[in-house]
Amino acid sequence: MSTQIPSLRREEPLKGILLVCVAIFLFSSHDAISKYLSAFYPIVMVVWVRYLVHTLLMAGFLLPREGLRVLRTQRPLLQLGRALCLIGTSLFFTTGLRYIPLAEATAVNFLAPLLVTALSVPLLGERVTRGQWLAVLLGLGGVMLIVRPGSSLFTPAILLPLASALCFGFYQLLTRRLSQTDSPGTSNFITGITNTLIMSTLVPFFWEAPTTLAHGLLLLALGACGMGGHVLLTQAFRYASPALLAPFSYGQIVFAGLLGFVLFGHAPDAIGLVGILVIVGSGLFTAYAQRR
Repeated sequence: MSTQIPSLRREEPLKGILLVCVAIFLFSSHDAISKYLSAFYPIVMVVWVRYLVHTLLMAGFLLPREGLRVLRTQRPLLQLGRALCLIGTSLFFTTGLRYIPLAEATAVNFLAPLLVTALSVPLLGERVTRGQWLAVLLGLGGVMLIVRPGSSLFTPAILLPLASALCFGFYQLLTRRLSQTDSPGTSNFITGITNTLIMSTLVPFFWEAPTTLAHGLLLLALGACGMGGHVLLTQAFRYASPALLAPFSYGQIVFAGLLGFVLFGHAPDAIGLVGILVIVGSGLFTAYAQRR
C-alpha cells in the first residue's frame, strides 16, 4: 500500500497462494455482510460505511509513512474516473445482492476480467487472440445459463451485477493506465477519499442509526474486510506473480457459494452451477493466455 514499489522478495508461491485465499475469503465475507445489512439499511448507507472505514484505515496506515505526497497524481481526471467506476461497482453489486443470490451474483461479477479483455482492444490498443475472444463468448454463455428463461433469476435484477461487472472492467482498465504514472497507494487512497466524500453528500438523505450493537459491529466489519482483503492481496503479489495467483481469485465464487448456503440457505441449481463453472473456466483460460 506504499507509494514506493515494494522491495522484491524471494518467490514463495505457497505463501502467496495462502494470502490470496484469505483475501478472497474476506472479499466474500464483505459481500455476505453487505447482502445481510442491505435488508435492514439503505444501500447508500451501507456503501458509505464501507468506504469510510476503508479510507480511515488506509489513512492511519499511509499518512504516517508517506504524508500528503500520497495524494499527488499526474492524472487527476483519470483518478476521478477510476473512483466513479468503483463506486458504480459497489452500488450496482450491493443493490443486486438484495435480489440475486450471493454465488450467482459473484459469478456474474467475474465477467469483469473477460470484459477487460474485450475492452482493451478499442481502449488500450492491445491485441487479443481468437482464443481469448472465445473465452469472452463462453463467459457470456455461462451467464445465459445462470439467467436462462424460466429460471428464478430471469428478471431485470440480473442487470445489476452485469452493470457492476462492466463498471469493474472499466475500473481495471483505468487502473492499468494509471499504473504507468501513479503508485498503487496513491490510486487506492485517492479512490477511497473521493468515494467517501461522494457518499457523504448522499448519506444524510438515507441515514438510519444501527438498531442493534451487532449491526453496528457488522457495519465496521464491512470496511475492515474490504481493507484487509486489499492489503493481503497486495502482499500476496510480493511472494508470487499475478499470473500464478490469478486462477486462485476464482475461489471467491466457491466461498460465496458456501457462505450463501450457510447464511442464506441458497444453493445454485444444476444448470446454474454449470454456468458458474463455464465462467470460471473462461476466466482461467484468459489468465492462462495472458500468462503466455
